[in-house]
Amino acid sequence: MTESLTIVRDDLSGLATRGLLAAHLAGMLANTPVESVHALDLTALQHPSVRVYSAWLGDEIAAVGAFKVFGSDRAEIKSMRVSEAFVGRGLGRAMLQHLEREARDAGIRSLWLETGSGADFVPARGLYESAGFSYCPPFGDYSPDPLSVFMTRDLDPATESAAR
Repeated sequence: MTESLTIVRDDLSGLATRGLLAAHLAGMLANTPVESVHALDLTALQHPSVRVYSAWLGDEIAAVGAFKVFGSDRAEIKSMRVSEAFVGRGLGRAMLQHLEREARDAGIRSLWLETGSGADFVPARGLYESAGFSYCPPFGDYSPDPLSVFMTRDLDPATESAAR
């Protein structure tokens, strides 16, 4: 990347962010039966328990990501998506690292996620595995689903402080 990446907390009012989130939801619905799609729509992303972030290269949206707090110190990664124009440039990893920092700063001690089990989700699972997430049983309101896998990662404040 020659331009620097800027990641901001997003209020979901901008057309670019809304467009990328709509593409994310459409992509999930195109590849997965509706009963197995757990992506949040725009209304759900505006809930006070959810923090949404957008990543920008210049004036172009490059990625989105969010986390939803549940329990006193746990959060679920939601709506991770890199714009097609920026795939393969490390922006998914940059967004995930940003979400981890923001969650840790908010007092979150563990992150959780649900993603697809199929071939289309191999890159996502690889990203999460390489970031220290491990597979776990369904959590929260999730039920076992052959089209879903579940992962979690503890956020160790001591490790993060040393890395900064």
